[in-house]
Amino acid sequence: MKQVCEVLGVARSNVSVRRARPAGWQDGGCAGRTDDADLEAEIREAVIDLPSYGYRRVWGVIRNNREMHGAGPVNAKRIYRVMRVHGLLLQRRPKRPAITRRHDGRVAVARSNQRWCSDGFEFRCENGEPLRVTFALDCCDREAMSWVATTGGYTGNDVRDVMLAAVEHRFGNVDAVPSSIEWLSDNGSGYIAHETRAFASDIGLTPLTTPVCSPQSNGMAESFVKTMKRDYVAFMPKPDAATAVRNLAVAFKSTRTAP
Repeated sequence: MKQVCEVLGVARSNVSVRRARPAGWQDGGCAGRTDDADLEAEIREAVIDLPSYGYRRVWGVIRNNREMHGAGPVNAKRIYRVMRVHGLLLQRRPKRPAITRRHDGRVAVARSNQRWCSDGFEFRCENGEPLRVTFALDCCDREAMSWVATTGGYTGNDVRDVMLAAVEHRFGNVDAVPSSIEWLSDNGSGYIAHETRAFASDIGLTPLTTPVCSPQSNGMAESFVKTMKRDYVAFMPKPDAATAVRNLAVAFKSTRTAP
């Protein structure tokens, strides 16, 4: 038998087991299924008020109910099979489409006023007021050139105010920058708004957006957010929005003079 198995490329142990089986042997996986009508009714009763439950949570509910009534347990795989057969499983989350744009460059540049980046962060004051901050950063010297804070949402007006303040901080009261400067940001609505992009072009900025799900593409701004939250926001007094804004002004000034 060894030579035959080697020629056929099969395991000798498997052949030996098959030869030793009785004539009436039947695979347990091919045995007749038990009646699942009662179990299906239990499952439907469990999910009628909880349509967001998957098969594992349904199994937990049924298991607890059966323990309370002294009934026997049920296997989780059987729960899954019954729910699949009767269309009771949750719909699978669709896969995220493949990202065609990738981050394959450097954010930092060799000269000032060549690329600016912008981002925002938010935190809550002690009285519950939210404060949302938008800022602009030079990708060479990392100076925080301008910023605005609001208790409302991020808007295109805030972004445009930050753009204009950054231009005035670097070049004074001018209509446009002397040479085109890249403006790097994420795909937030305030940045990609038509009015914002048109305003950026009017003052000499070239809007650039990062690839989706690629925070490293604006890593310098992300790092600045982490620094602000860790070194300043976490320790500065912020009983209300007005006090927090005053302390933020001191924090931004400190980042400009920090080594």
